Amino acid sequence: MPVNILQNKWNHVSHFNIFNPLVLLTYQWRMKRRFIIVWLLGVAIFASGQDNFATRLSNATLLLTRQEVVYDPAYYSIDYPNGDVPEGLGVCSDVVIRAYRQLEIDLQKEVHEDMAAHFDLYPQFWGLSRPDPNIDHRRVPNLMKFFQRHGTEKAITDDPADYLPGDLVCWNLGGAVTHIGIVVNRQSIDGKRYQIVHNIGAGQVLEDILFDFLIIGHYIYGEN
Repeated sequence: MPVNILQNKWNHVSHFNIFNPLVLLTYQWRMKRRFIIVWLLGVAIFASGQDNFATRLSNATLLLTRQEVVYDPAYYSIDYPNGDVPEGLGVCSDVVIRAYRQLEIDLQKEVHEDMAAHFDLYPQFWGLSRPDPNIDHRRVPNLMKFFQRHGTEKAITDDPADYLPGDLVCWNLGGAVTHIGIVVNRQSIDGKRYQIVHNIGAGQVLEDILFDFLIIGHYIYGEN
């Protein structure tokens, strides 16, 4: 086919594609459809990542209930980073620290670094003038402040549907005594709410105690 004929044919096709309204509308719709598909895939992948992290945290927390742990609020000098109190001992905050550590998140290190940079933003209940990596991450008010700053603060409600596996819940037990636990994927006997893994004195146990005390904090933290 001569060059001039090919050129004329190409010009004709180009002219048709550019100025034909039906072709333009079809092209625009296809581009929009591709954008919508890509956007929906991104949302699905993000949601899947969130679900996967929450599931892994719930599973890691449930594993802690297999350990024999005696409630012991004593101060210990521990390693840094990745330090822990002696095996078989711990308090409510150690449930959280140990669960996250199984997912390779060291809250001892993360809380200490944030307190070192912003010490004045953290509770000043203990008369300290600087951070202490032995104990700071084991204090519930400090964890609450850290999750407020670096996690997602969720609504405090009386609707059990708002408390999902992987959520962190903090309570006031009375007299300014605070407590923390993790919501896990095990429902209560009546099937109305998820249960909590915590240590309030009887070790790292699974119990249906979500609304037994005054909730003062509700967070998610990790891969969000």
